[in-house]
Amino acid sequence: MLVCCSCWSASWPSVALQSMLNKELYLNDNLLVLAENQVRGDSGLNEIGKLPDFRVLDLGYNLLNGSISKSIGQLSNLRVLRLAGNSFDGDVISEAHFSNFTYLQKLDLSYTSLTLKFTSGWIPSFQPSQLLLCSCKLGRRFPNWIQTHVLNPDVDISSIDYLDISASGISDSLPYWFWDKFQGLSYINMSFNQISGTFPNKSIHIIHLDLSSNNFSGALPRFSLDYFMDMGTINLSKNKFTGSVSPICNITGDGFLALFDLSNNLFSGVVPDCFGSFPFLTALNLGDNSFSGSLPSSLGSLISLEMLSLPGNKFSGELPSSLQNCAKLKFLDLSDNELSGEIPMWIGQKLSSLVFLSLQGNQFRGRIPHQLCGLKYLQILDLSVNKISGTIPPCLNNFTFMAKKESLDRRIEHNILDTGPRFLSLEGVYGEPIWIIQVRYVDEALLTWKGTKQNYPQLGLLLAIDLSCNKLTGEIPEELNSLRELVALNLSRNFFTGKILQKIGHLRQLEVLDLSRNKFSGNIPTSLSELTFLSILDLSYNELSARIPTSTQLQSFDPSSFSHNRGLCGPPMSPNCSMVEPPPRKPAVGGEEDSDEFMKWFYTGLGLGFAVGFWVFCSIVFFKRSWRHSYYRYMDNAKDWVYVTFVLLKARLVRRIKALSTRCD
Repeated sequence: MLVCCSCWSASWPSVALQSMLNKELYLNDNLLVLAENQVRGDSGLNEIGKLPDFRVLDLGYNLLNGSISKSIGQLSNLRVLRLAGNSFDGDVISEAHFSNFTYLQKLDLSYTSLTLKFTSGWIPSFQPSQLLLCSCKLGRRFPNWIQTHVLNPDVDISSIDYLDISASGISDSLPYWFWDKFQGLSYINMSFNQISGTFPNKSIHIIHLDLSSNNFSGALPRFSLDYFMDMGTINLSKNKFTGSVSPICNITGDGFLALFDLSNNLFSGVVPDCFGSFPFLTALNLGDNSFSGSLPSSLGSLISLEMLSLPGNKFSGELPSSLQNCAKLKFLDLSDNELSGEIPMWIGQKLSSLVFLSLQGNQFRGRIPHQLCGLKYLQILDLSVNKISGTIPPCLNNFTFMAKKESLDRRIEHNILDTGPRFLSLEGVYGEPIWIIQVRYVDEALLTWKGTKQNYPQLGLLLAIDLSCNKLTGEIPEELNSLRELVALNLSRNFFTGKILQKIGHLRQLEVLDLSRNKFSGNIPTSLSELTFLSILDLSYNELSARIPTSTQLQSFDPSSFSHNRGLCGPPMSPNCSMVEPPPRKPAVGGEEDSDEFMKWFYTGLGLGFAVGFWVFCSIVFFKRSWRHSYYRYMDNAKDWVYVTFVLLKARLVRRIKALSTRCD
């Protein structure tokens, strides 16, 4: 059947609305593909039933709205129905819409906000291999009609390849039959619901599994990646799984694990040292559990690893040197653990692709190695809350992405392509199908941003350095002025001295500046008033002096941003400088030193006097028998007196209590 453009316009007038920037328009061989255009207005699906020979109807990701007519069910030869990414908000789909879909193989209603309401016991007449209902409203109960797609006696279980019911409002327990009937699926996505349940005590055969953001519990099962040469992904994050993760050593099959996320669960114990079995692993996230012990040295065998996230655990010891083999790492988050030792030099030498580095909340000591300056792609550096000492390396201006305006990715993400059921082109619809699955995984980090800890997925928009809560000393190097794209700088709670950089105003993109609780002195540089994006400023608890520079920007901050600097004056701290208490006078030359010297000798003499007196007394009692006997008699008499006094007081108290009780009666 050949359908010309003029015939199509007459048969479906409402879709002859505004079609702009068409990427693909194909109307022969019973295909209608207008995906990812800007077709807008009423959905126009009321008329489409007049074209019963259509095999493919793809109107995905347009600007359609309104309702979907039940006449769409008259397309009895339809194999593919894709309406994803349109705005049918509030519309209800019932079994009447699918009455004649005997041959339907792919149903994609994702991101349409459609409500699916079917009568109890409804058995679909079609047998799809792909069911995509992400963000549809399926109701609180788990949709049992999905089971009938699999249990149809004419359909082999393995024909069901792709199931996506994520973010569909389900708040129910997983049916007992689920893992038995869906063993043949390549892709299962039930994320962002409130589904509860446990894994069965047997191997789970899967390639792509996403159960994140639910209420699943119990132990981790054994997984089998049974499809030859496929890249598998497993995401069980944000659930309530417990116990050990030792089953990861028993993952079997001919597939290759590319993504593994067990974060935000209740796992505990030592992470097994068996990562040598996953040479193609790209992303590993074990964060926010209760793992302990040292980091497995076999992590160094993950030569394809781009993301390693282990925050919020109890890992201890030093970083294994084998990690330097992970040369493709872009994202390394080891924050909030109990790791110790010095920051390895090889991080800057071998992991040169790093974009995100967080060692925050550990027990690292020693200096910041100057080799870190070799991380020219670095966008976020967080070494806060450690025991790092020494000075800031002056070579930080080598952080190219912080110094120059570069084209930054808004997100650090992984796109994993794999064979699977998704039509990519028209050739794959009526010829041999082209199968592909794309799994997107975005790295998120817990950052202290504008005073609060929060998950920040837009890492590419943030250029930050956080060295707060350490033991750093010295002055801020002038080279820091060259990091002109820096958005956040936190050097608080250290022992920095000297003046604030006079050219700090060159950091024009700065939104957060925290230099509080140091020993900075001198005046506040006037260039600070040039930071028009600055929304968080804290210079409190320093030794700053003179008038606060006048500008609309600086005077808009709360006085607490400048507090505990006794030499500072002017708005917003005080109306003028004459009202400020003058700084305390310096003691006379030598006065402070003389006082310290006196107190030192005073405490030294006090300690020596006590030690000498104690040992003299002990020696006399030990060597002179008469003194020793007198001392012991004195101690015995004192003991007897204390005992008698206690007994008498107790007897009096008992008599008084009895007398009071008698009166009450």
